[in-house]
Amino acid sequence: MTFGVRGLTVRFGPQVALEDVTLEVPPGRVTAVVGGDGAGKTTLLRVLAGALAPTAGEVRRPGPERIGHLPASSGTYPDLTVRENLAFVAAAYGVPATAARERADELLSRTGLAGALDRLAGELSGGMRRKLGVVCAMLHRPELLVLDEPTTGIDPVSRADLWWLIARAAAEGAAVVLSTSYLDEAERAAWVLALDAGRTLAEGTAEDIVAAVPGAVCRAAERPSGDLARYAWRRGATWRVWLPEGVAPPAGPALELLRPDLADAVTVAALARELAHAGGDRR
Repeated sequence: MTFGVRGLTVRFGPQVALEDVTLEVPPGRVTAVVGGDGAGKTTLLRVLAGALAPTAGEVRRPGPERIGHLPASSGTYPDLTVRENLAFVAAAYGVPATAARERADELLSRTGLAGALDRLAGELSGGMRRKLGVVCAMLHRPELLVLDEPTTGIDPVSRADLWWLIARAAAEGAAVVLSTSYLDEAERAAWVLALDAGRTLAEGTAEDIVAAVPGAVCRAAERPSGDLARYAWRRGATWRVWLPEGVAPPAGPALELLRPDLADAVTVAALARELAHAGGDRR
């Protein structure tokens, strides 16, 4: 069964957190939800996990016993040991003790947690706590695995371990949806949904989103002046400049033509929407 939402709208009083968002999350696929702060990522994942009721729209998800959810917080109990966290989750989902131990051993052996079974979760590093949270969410082999920013603020080794867990869940047939603010990381997902101010900005494979960029993306040592400054944004030590179709490169500082990546494509989509809302593209 394919899970997801259709025409989803969520309001908190007068504030619209999500507006008319549609997303399909099929079994065996990793879907990444990206966007800046306030884009609606956590709200969407909470609806999918059954932790938040929508204002309007259709939600398709399995029963709560078949959902694994890692919230933006650690998803573990800091005053319990790793072993006790796992035992609590197993009991909550009705996983027999022997099956739970075998499943935990299988997942912990690949994530560097096998030697930490008797440590308090609150004493683990941030990366180890996030890995424990994902293992707990996967322990009962959920049909839908929902992970809110699982890799934010952790070291590269822990991030690689987490992606091994994510890929393992999908290989086992789970529909996996995760949020991330790392656009380079989202390229590893089979499907990407980009949100902006609660609305869908772009959706598709990372390759399709990049291929849909209109015009060209260039790199410049400094921000261009004049009207073209509206199409520029800083990235690292240099500037990116979007040249919409029909806009000629300016005289002056050289622009180096680039092959855009997903971060460029999402930024261009946001710029295009912002310019359209501001009154059109004044070329």
